[in-house]
Amino acid sequence: MTVAEVTVAEVMAELSAMEDPKIRAVNARHGDDHGVNLGQLRALAKRLRTQQDLARRLWETGDTAARLLALLICRPKAFGRDELDAMIREAGAPKVHDWLVNYVVKKSPHAEELRVAWSADPDPVVASAGWALTAERVAKRPGGLDLAELLDVIESGMKAAPDRLQWAMNTCLAQIGIEHPEHRARAVEIGERLEVLKDYPTSPGCTSPYAPVWIAAMVRRQHQK
Repeated sequence: MTVAEVTVAEVMAELSAMEDPKIRAVNARHGDDHGVNLGQLRALAKRLRTQQDLARRLWETGDTAARLLALLICRPKAFGRDELDAMIREAGAPKVHDWLVNYVVKKSPHAEELRVAWSADPDPVVASAGWALTAERVAKRPGGLDLAELLDVIESGMKAAPDRLQWAMNTCLAQIGIEHPEHRARAVEIGERLEVLKDYPTSPGCTSPYAPVWIAAMVRRQHQK
């Protein structure tokens, strides 16, 4: 059987064979309902290569592992704007949501339009996708963004935001402080006053997501280069 002949049923059977209850238990603590080792999933994606039609059919199964695989073998620029909007609203599992934003939407010609629309969406999970895209622009393509206005919105809304939206807004706050020295003092001050993620458990050797610490660590790293 060639790669081109693979069916959804065959892929689902292979994913089922990869299922590990221990991995599922760990993932469940993060809200992800699958038990597939991501290294094995990536190896399968590499073997299947890019297959947009198969990716769409795998997404339609609603299965989390199948959707993760779909995002690895899809052609990001082949999705329409409305299609991506529907996908972000039905992504469900946090890992699917994150991969959809990072592996697909960021590469889409519709990314900027969706960034603007999603950032103002009343659904906090959808809004978090918009803020994730904004953080990306702050770091890589800030031209045209009003960073002072972004800080205003973060200052007024981040503290009370639901977890995933709060995380994305905090990432944007940190990126403003890291990449834009003229706004650094205010970004740090906002972080210190709001204390969002100040007590977040951080493994040894990892940088805290608490914005003042994160900003200081990354700026220090820049100066060491």
